[in-house]
Amino acid sequence: MSGPASIIFVVGNSRSGTTMMGRVLGGHSRVFTFNELHFFEQRWQPTLPPLSMSRDRAVRMAATLLTTQRDGYYTPGDPDQYLDEAARIIEGIEGDLTPPAVFAAVLAHESQRHGKAIGCDQTPRNLYYLDELLQLYPDAQAVVLVRDPRDVMLSQKHRWKRRLLGARRTPRWNALRTWAGYHPITMSLLWRGGMRAAERLADHPRVTLLRFEDLVADPEAQVQRLCERLGLAFEPAMLHVPRVGSSHRPDEPASKGIDPSAAQRWRQGGLTAIEQAICQRLAGPTMQRWGYACEPVRASWLAWAWSAATWLFKSALAFALNARRARSLTQALRRRWGTR
Repeated sequence: MSGPASIIFVVGNSRSGTTMMGRVLGGHSRVFTFNELHFFEQRWQPTLPPLSMSRDRAVRMAATLLTTQRDGYYTPGDPDQYLDEAARIIEGIEGDLTPPAVFAAVLAHESQRHGKAIGCDQTPRNLYYLDELLQLYPDAQAVVLVRDPRDVMLSQKHRWKRRLLGARRTPRWNALRTWAGYHPITMSLLWRGGMRAAERLADHPRVTLLRFEDLVADPEAQVQRLCERLGLAFEPAMLHVPRVGSSHRPDEPASKGIDPSAAQRWRQGGLTAIEQAICQRLAGPTMQRWGYACEPVRASWLAWAWSAATWLFKSALAFALNARRARSLTQALRRRWGTR
């Protein structure tokens, strides 16, 4: 067992189980799981070494992080209400005031406020910056969730319906953004790029790779293994997570436990032949490396042509709707396609 982490990053392709894993870790007596903070890439584009910043900017950055955590990512909060608290956080930073230092200070402050010692950030997109994050935070650990891309695709396909299934605070514009972002070509390329990022760090001593299917098949054994990697003592309460966040059925917050039926849902229907064919054509070799077998499937040339045409339209719309979610959209796309 290694020493406990100072920060835990839970990362992976979107809809790979990162939120569920955040809840699992948050069930530990020492770990406080944050909302998706979307700090890296949206608030600060990681650079090595990080540049120093003014005190006023550092205070404003800390206040923005507090707003995201307490008011929600999609809720337009007012950072001004947290400026005094943010200033006290900044005063406690030793050394240069840099964005990574501000982020770590806010995580420590908010974790201690909840009686916990370790902060867990469950923002999936941090996968694409994991190399830099492990260098910036020498005591941090990362958990990378991997899921069958066909299940990822199926979940993304219906994700825009989350407002109807229990996520009432999700704004309507985000439902449109999510709908525009779904296309089998886009999803396949994103999954492949995310797995390339994971494979580059597969042997890193502070990175734990965990297949979603293995987790739901034997939760206790997998969580015990993960705790050992993270330097934590396993606690049974970690497995009592609410069953919420599905793209397929209404939230059931009163129901506790990891749902084994969440694996391989794509086999029950929901994906067309062309969606399966595109996924296996673009991501097939990577799928096989992770133990996901390609299945025989055929699609007409007309379906291929229609998919190519709709991809151009939806990509343009998604590009426009996501422009404000990254400080450098070009850099963000390069990392996702695995071409950085």
